[in-house]
Amino acid sequence: MPPSAPEPHAARPGGPEPRFRAAGAADAAAVAALHAASWRRHYRGAYADAFLDGDVVADREAVWSARLADAHDGGRRLTYVCEAGGAVVGFVHAVLDEHPRFGALVDNLHVGYGSQRRGVGSRLLRLAARGVAERAPASGLHLWVLEQNDRARAFYSALGGSRTERALVPPPGGDPARLAGSPACLRYVWPAGSALFRR
Repeated sequence: MPPSAPEPHAARPGGPEPRFRAAGAADAAAVAALHAASWRRHYRGAYADAFLDGDVVADREAVWSARLADAHDGGRRLTYVCEAGGAVVGFVHAVLDEHPRFGALVDNLHVGYGSQRRGVGSRLLRLAARGVAERAPASGLHLWVLEQNDRARAFYSALGGSRTERALVPPPGGDPARLAGSPACLRYVWPAGSALFRR
């Protein structure tokens, strides 16, 4: 089994403060490595072991290289990273106008395992909400989370997200062989003007 991609760690107390900024093309490899590590840790049982234990890093590098190199999307996509100690320890990616009722989609929000429970995820989500509000003031925000991920569900509920529906997880890359059975996901929603947007 190939080793998992290394997971960056946030600075310990007394270390450098985390820095939040817009992502650029130069961040693609770091974001991909963090994304792959998060999938391997938290998506086991929903995604097939063969996919997670394969070269999922290369798969994510292809996705993030394309996303972060595209400067012609009209500002429809927003990606922010958190850096600590010179390493990317978290990121969020949102797509404006993804749904006619729920608005912008938070397509990805991942924080390195060693940087969790330090406020990185909530700051990234609020940063995305502010970015959405600046570009589309009437837009809400929504995301999908694996039903099996109890910690993430509690996190989104604590930030005021309302669960609205359940659906089957779409296969990564459109390949059903990358799924383990028929996992489910849940949609969480924040309407425009909610507390998340005002923080």
